[in-house]
Amino acid sequence: MVKKKNFLILAIIIILFGTFFSETKIIDKIMYPKKYSEQVIKYSNEFNVDKNLVYSIMKAESKFKKNAVSNKGAKGLMQISDITRNWAIEELNLGTIDIFDPEINIRIGCWYLNKLYKEFGDKNLVIAAYNGGSGNVRKWLDNKDYSRDGENLHSIPFQETSNYVQKVNKNYEMYNKIYSEKGKN
Repeated sequence: MVKKKNFLILAIIIILFGTFFSETKIIDKIMYPKKYSEQVIKYSNEFNVDKNLVYSIMKAESKFKKNAVSNKGAKGLMQISDITRNWAIEELNLGTIDIFDPEINIRIGCWYLNKLYKEFGDKNLVIAAYNGGSGNVRKWLDNKDYSRDGENLHSIPFQETSNYVQKVNKNYEMYNKIYSEKGKN
């Protein structure tokens, strides 16, 4: 009778642990969703950027809210500034656009990430430039207080940008872990 009771308790514990571990993956996917995947796959391929980085930026920027507007006026899923929108309209021959349209917003975001990769070639610098501006990143790289070698940042003077780089990298790490993929960058 005692053996049966111990066996039953052990079986219940094993089932609970098994359920917990399988549910954790489900919870992780809820916390790190792949929303707008059709557009993300399409434009990350077109502009040769890592789709998990795109998801990571969307999560950090808008939490996947297509009508999000920042206090600085950046708009949509990838929080595109008016300057970047106007530059993209010209470069991509877009004409009149709705920046809140996920198709357009993700296309411009991926295009811009590609531009930043061509300029900086490093994921952390790209993320910093996406948030703090490429001009600032270039200045920081030229300043020994922020870059020891002129190629990497050991310190970011904007706290918002420093926190942003950490947040996007955490998201990126989780997307790669949850979806068992290795990022390009």
